[in-house]
Amino acid sequence: MPDLFALDWLALAVFVPLVGAVATVLAPRRAPALGLASVAATAACVWLLALRVVAEGPVVVQLGGWGAPLGLDLRADGLGIVMLAMTALVGLFVSLGALDTFGAHRPGAENERMRRYFWPLWLLLLAGLNGAYVSTDVFNLYVMIEVIALAAIGLTVLSGKLEAMRAGFEYMVASMLGALAFLMGVGFVYLEAGRLDFAGVAQHAGEPAMIAAFALMLVGLALKTALFPLHFWLPRAHANATAPASALLSGLVLKGSLYILLRFWIEIFQPSDLIGLIVGLMGTGAIVWGSVQALRAQRLKLLVAWSTVAQIGLMCVAFALADTIGAQAAWQGAVLLVVAHAVAKAAMFLAAGRIAEEVGHDRIAELDRTPVRPTLAQFAFALAAISLIGLPPSAGFAGKWLLMEGALRAGAVPFVVVAMVGTLFSVAYLSRPLIGFLRFDRAPAPVGEHQGWAIADAPPLVLAFAAVASGLVAAQILALTAIGAPFGAMP
Repeated sequence: MPDLFALDWLALAVFVPLVGAVATVLAPRRAPALGLASVAATAACVWLLALRVVAEGPVVVQLGGWGAPLGLDLRADGLGIVMLAMTALVGLFVSLGALDTFGAHRPGAENERMRRYFWPLWLLLLAGLNGAYVSTDVFNLYVMIEVIALAAIGLTVLSGKLEAMRAGFEYMVASMLGALAFLMGVGFVYLEAGRLDFAGVAQHAGEPAMIAAFALMLVGLALKTALFPLHFWLPRAHANATAPASALLSGLVLKGSLYILLRFWIEIFQPSDLIGLIVGLMGTGAIVWGSVQALRAQRLKLLVAWSTVAQIGLMCVAFALADTIGAQAAWQGAVLLVVAHAVAKAAMFLAAGRIAEEVGHDRIAELDRTPVRPTLAQFAFALAAISLIGLPPSAGFAGKWLLMEGALRAGAVPFVVVAMVGTLFSVAYLSRPLIGFLRFDRAPAPVGEHQGWAIADAPPLVLAFAAVASGLVAAQILALTAIGAPFGAMP
C-alpha cells in the first residue's frame, strides 16, 4: 500500500484544478462532470495535505527541485490549510449548486454558453486561490492575484447582461489599477533586496524602499479587497453576477487578497502603528458606509453585496491592533470572521439566487407579496444571517468576541464600539428581507406552503448549517492556525 504522505498533495492542490480547467475547455459538453470531479479531487488533496500538516508540521515543496531564492517554494502551514479547507468546502457546494443553475435541463443558447464557460473560469479561479495560499514568493503572489482577477472578471460578466458587463468593466479597471500598484511594489522590493522570497525580503523590511513598496502593495490589495473607500466596483459586480458566481466572488475571491495582506503584515513588513490605524479607520468607514447602503438597497443581492463591504471592514479592524498586547486575539478573531463570512456569504448568495428564481425577482419590498414561498432557500438565508450578525454558536460570534477581546486588551475601546455598532447595523439590514419572508398578510393568493423545494436548495442549506455550526469547532480551527507561521510564532 503506497504511503499517502509521500505524495505531493501540496502541488496537486494547485495543479489539479488547473488541469481540470484545461480539460473543461477541451471537452465543453462534459464540462460539468469534469469540473465537479476536479473540485472534488482538489478537496481530497487538501484533506490529505491537512492530515500531513497536522502530523508533521508545515510542509515545504521546492518546485522543480529549485528552492528560494533562485526557485519557488510552496509552503503549507496551519493558516494556509485553514484557507485551503475553507475554499474547498465552499467551492464544492457552490459547484453542486452550479450543476442546477447551469444544468442541461435549462434549455437555451444563453444557458449553454454560461454552462460552457463557468467551469473553466471557476477552476482557474480555484487554482489561483490555492496557489496564493501556499506561495512564499512576492512575484508569484502577483501572478496568482492576476489569475484570480482574470477568472473573477470572467465570472462577473458570465450572464452577458448589460448591467453585468458594466460591472465587469468597473471590476477590470479596479483590478488593473490594483495590479499595477502591486507590481510596482514588487519592483521596489527586488531593487532593494535582490530577491523575492519572504525570508529574504523580510531581512530588508525596515528600509525606505521597502516602506514605499509596502505602501504600493497595500493600495493594490485594498483595491482588490474592496476596502472602503476603494470599494466602488464591488456592489454592482456581486449583485449582477449569476448566483454561483456571486457566491464565489464574495465568499472566496476577496479572501485571497486579504490573506496576502495579512501574510505581508505579520511575516515581512511589520508596518508602523500609524499604518495599522489608517487601515482600521478604513475598516470603520467600510462598516458604516456599507451598512447604510445595505439599509437603502432595493434588491436582495445588492443588499448582500453591500453587506460584504461592511463585513470586510470589520475584519480589517484587526490590523489596527497588530502591534498591541491584544494582537493575537485580534488576528485569531479576524481568521474566524474570514471563515464565517466565506461560508455564510456563499450560502446567502446561493439562497438569494434561488429566491429570485422562484419568486421571479429579488425586490425586497415585494418579497412578502407573492404566494410563492421558497421556504428552504429563505431558511438557508436566515441561517446564514445568524453567522453574519454574529450570534452564537456561529464562528461569526466567536470571531467578533475574540476581536473585541483583543481591542479591550489593547485599550482600544473605540474599536469595541465599532464592532458592536456593526453588529447592530447587520441586524437592521438583514431584518429587512427576513421580515418579508415571515409576512403572509400581503400575499394576493393563498401561500404555497412548500413551493420552491428542489435539489438546488441543498447547497445553500448545507453551507448555512456549516456557518452556524462552525463556531463549535472554533477552537480546532485556531489550534490549526498555530501550526507554523504566522500565529505559531506569536506569544
